[in-house]
Amino acid sequence: MAEGIFNHILKERGLQDKWLVDSAATSTYQIGNPPDDRAIAVMKKHGLSMDHTARQITAEDFTKFKYIFGMDKENIQDLKRVKPKGSPSEILLLGKYDPRGKSDIIEDPYFESGMKPFETVYEQCTSKL
Repeated sequence: MAEGIFNHILKERGLQDKWLVDSAATSTYQIGNPPDDRAIAVMKKHGLSMDHTARQITAEDFTKFKYIFGMDKENIQDLKRVKPKGSPSEILLLGKYDPRGKSDIIEDPYFESGMKPFETVYEQCTSKL
């Protein structure tokens, strides 16, 4: 969802040519899968689309991207663990950029039931970008 939201905001601001945005997992359990139907529904409700197939982060990502954002502290730990030595990329917690000063953790809604957790993630992501 964060990738789709970020790309939407970049397009609105005419900055899509200045950023390369992608999403990758630190785990392997969803590789090759499309986004969760609930995530797609929340994005559609807000007039946004998602076209993404899950993939795992690679060593190349740490040279391809200047910034790599994690959603929670576990993501950050995993990213630091797999980051190649000497990589120029910065690993950052996306939630630290919330202008409202709310929680810096964006919880993974996948294992929750219903739409509300996905709506919460949407709200958290839009407040940070």
